[in-house]
Amino acid sequence: MNNKLTPILLLLLFAGLYSYSQSDINQLLLKNFRPKSIYHVPVTEIVKAKFPVIDMHSHDYAANQIEIDDWVKTMDKMGIEKTVILSMQTGAGFDSVVAKYAKYPHRFELWCGFDYTGYNSDPNWVLHAIKELERCHKMGAKGVGELGDKGEGEIYSKPTSEYGLHIDHPSLKPLLKRCAELQMPINIHVAEPYWMYEKMDSTNDGLMNAYIWKIDPTKKDLLTHEQLIATLENAVKENPKTTFIACHFANCCYNLEIIGRLLDTYPNLWVDIAARYAETAPIPRYMLNFYNKYSDRLIYGTDMGFNEDMYKTTFRILESTDEHFYEIDQFNYHWSLNGFGLPSSVLEKIYKKNAMELQNPKYDENSK
Repeated sequence: MNNKLTPILLLLLFAGLYSYSQSDINQLLLKNFRPKSIYHVPVTEIVKAKFPVIDMHSHDYAANQIEIDDWVKTMDKMGIEKTVILSMQTGAGFDSVVAKYAKYPHRFELWCGFDYTGYNSDPNWVLHAIKELERCHKMGAKGVGELGDKGEGEIYSKPTSEYGLHIDHPSLKPLLKRCAELQMPINIHVAEPYWMYEKMDSTNDGLMNAYIWKIDPTKKDLLTHEQLIATLENAVKENPKTTFIACHFANCCYNLEIIGRLLDTYPNLWVDIAARYAETAPIPRYMLNFYNKYSDRLIYGTDMGFNEDMYKTTFRILESTDEHFYEIDQFNYHWSLNGFGLPSSVLEKIYKKNAMELQNPKYDENSK
């Protein structure tokens, strides 16, 4: 080979490799982005919650008795004393859930949904709904939920949901009043995280998760995020004897001053932290302050199945001060997470004490 040509050939080869590499990067999709932290920082392995836990937000994830048995073993290993199954069911559906978890009456607590049968045709439909609520209560239902309104009305309850019916609708007032009398808290999901309302483009920092759960603004009669928060506030304000749990921080992770104001104003409102660990872990110092301030009104929940790694991730975020770690497969956000380092006094409340207080309300018929 001509020695004079060698540097030129090497330069061309390098340029070709560089060009190929750049081409690959340009074709990388965000959904395939799987960064690994390069930082040599402390990593905390938390294998069990620091204090006993009541998981106030889970669902009927187990397919059969074998999976329920495995779930209980995992709960024992993780320090979960009890799990609340938000079945959303009424009628035969709720009865089947009761039978399914009957082997472990002290490990699983069952909540039902609302029955909206006849809402559009029967002016006395709410009487039927109250009767079914009472029947589910006798069957063991300790609360109601998860109700769900993403703008079109309550769509989670089974077997009959009701589009167009929001939690502050006047026709629901007798049903909400009966929940108070039966000491049945109501867990309600309103709206979605704010990323789901923003443009699905390069400016959306929660894009991958947001794109999956995005809200279609073209849907007819769809309430906005702000309007849905208003329906929650109306219901809480107009039904002061009824206990409400705004799950997922009322989907106000982008601006927790919103839910903070509601907690400051309404003593009958609680907040569960379920399935919003990734949404809050990027801002650990702010979250530490929020948890400290509202430590008496926040309750632990998961809403993400029942495998060990899921529980461990929630404990790591709440308990450790770890920085810049990823759980993309769990949460589908491409950003890194951080631990809050909550003090023991707060952890005890979040994990169990608040749930115990919420589950043992003192209903006062003479209160406002």
